[in-house]
Amino acid sequence: MYALVDILGKQYKVEQGAVLKVDHLSKDAGEKVEFSSVLMVSDGGSTSIGSPYVPGVSVMAVVEGEGRGRKLVFGKFKKKKNYRRRFGHRQQFSTIKVEGFNGLG
Repeated sequence: MYALVDILGKQYKVEQGAVLKVDHLSKDAGEKVEFSSVLMVSDGGSTSIGSPYVPGVSVMAVVEGEGRGRKLVFGKFKKKKNYRRRFGHRQQFSTIKVEGFNGLG
């Protein structure tokens, strides 16, 4: 059984017990999170597709931790003008573990 879930504007395929890296959630480690924006649910034989979301179905997960991705370095350069700029960015993320689905019967 799997589902497609919209988490902070991005779509993820989740299964029970899966560990995902998602954009940073403002939750502490160990807190439970419920995502009610389920786009599709499939149990192998039957598939339910929402318009836009499947009614009454949600995904339960627990926040395991948070971190930062690798540094991306960017720059600007203008030839013959002695102009160079470098700047970097590290994207924050949260790690969640899917515990199960609610509303399926």
